Amino acid sequence: MSANLEQSFVQQLRENQNIIHKICKLYTSDADSHKDLFQEITIQLWKAFPKFRGEAKFSTWSYRVALNTAITLYRKSTRSIQTTSSEKFNFFISQEEYNTEEEEQLKLMYKAVHQLNDIEKALVFMYLEDKDYTEIATTLGISEVNARVKMNRIKGKLKKILNP
Repeated sequence: MSANLEQSFVQQLRENQNIIHKICKLYTSDADSHKDLFQEITIQLWKAFPKFRGEAKFSTWSYRVALNTAITLYRKSTRSIQTTSSEKFNFFISQEEYNTEEEEQLKLMYKAVHQLNDIEKALVFMYLEDKDYTEIATTLGISEVNARVKMNRIKGKLKKILNP
């Protein structure tokens, strides 16, 4: 791989790593699993990066890769996340810590979101990131109408969970 490709990837990843941390938070329940999933998503993004054509924004593309990676690993095993060793990759990205202490109110929301299924989690995440329904639909591979209907149902479900 060329140095320019690697530099471009590292820059894009640094700018968008909070997206990955939030996905990791949705699909893991402890710090070690979070770090493992973050690493696995980073590796999968790196492997797929040469095929990134720029037809969508890097953030949209990385959402899709990250969500697919998280969902695939989550479905394969809820016991533990299988990861790929990063030893063979020659780039190093400093990982910013995701500080949950500052986000006490989000703990309740995350707890509620953990009770949703994989697709519902992804939809909520993108909705909370202020993505429009067109982008949500494109990323998840569903129709825009379906995304809206699902989101309305999820809102009701979350209300019941948070206010029993």
